[in-house]
Amino acid sequence: MQRSKQQALMFLLGVFLVGGALGMSTDRYFAHDRFASSYGPRRYFYDALGLTDQQRSTLDSLAFQQDCAIRAALVPQKNTLDSIKTRFRAQMHQVFTPDQLKKLDERDRDIKARREAEQAKEPKRTCSGN
Repeated sequence: MQRSKQQALMFLLGVFLVGGALGMSTDRYFAHDRFASSYGPRRYFYDALGLTDQQRSTLDSLAFQQDCAIRAALVPQKNTLDSIKTRFRAQMHQVFTPDQLKKLDERDRDIKARREAEQAKEPKRTCSGN
């Protein structure tokens, strides 16, 4: 009798843990979509707040300055970060089949082309000291 109670308790505990994990994962999935749809690209965020052109320009400049400061802070670790990324990419490529690698390369090219097109729309800025 004691053993069946323990099994039932362990089963209920397992169900509780799995349900909690699934619930949390689902919430994160939908919460991310809500966040992305609420704020999305910066221009949508600016439109939602009703910012003036001057405010938009000021916030863009502040964001750019922050990005420059972060890049400058990461310069000493750049080689280490690049090495970690390269090692991960090599390990990741070992997992894929040749067909999957082709699809991944096509996807990477598409993303790169989209990023370059987005960057072409905005004026080119460089951080001071770079």
